[in-house]
Amino acid sequence: MSAQTYLAYDYPLLSVFWSMLLFFLWIMWFVLLFRVVVDIFRDDDLSGWAKTGWLVFTVLLPFLGVFVYVIARGKNMGSREIAQARAQQEALDARIRQAAGTGSRTSSVDELAKLSEIRDRGAITDDEFRKAKELVLAGHAPAGSSGSAAHPSDR
Repeated sequence: MSAQTYLAYDYPLLSVFWSMLLFFLWIMWFVLLFRVVVDIFRDDDLSGWAKTGWLVFTVLLPFLGVFVYVIARGKNMGSREIAQARAQQEALDARIRQAAGTGSRTSSVDELAKLSEIRDRGAITDDEFRKAKELVLAGHAPAGSSGSAAHPSDR
């Protein structure tokens, strides 16, 4: 028999499953290690010395360090991750609002130009135009304009 045939006999299916399980656990271990290291740096309650101590502990004694960290400080790991995700989302939303602020909210000059165009097409009467113009000049967008509907997150 060839060497490949012997390998199939020497490495049964149960050993393949066992190897896959060990490989999966090995990958999961690194995921947990990196999450702990990220959480150490993310935690604002820890001082610089405490962060250094936890980091040295997890690097020098990785299994013991990670397990002790998860037992001692793991309860709040999820809440710190959620808080950081919320902060990122709020920063992104603020950036989007800032970038879209000039494009989505029209100035009073733009509103008046739109109203004049609508009046010229005959969609509104002169009286309706006058009332809408007063609202625009008073700082309120007229009903039906694009700037009047506030986004639910702006309320």
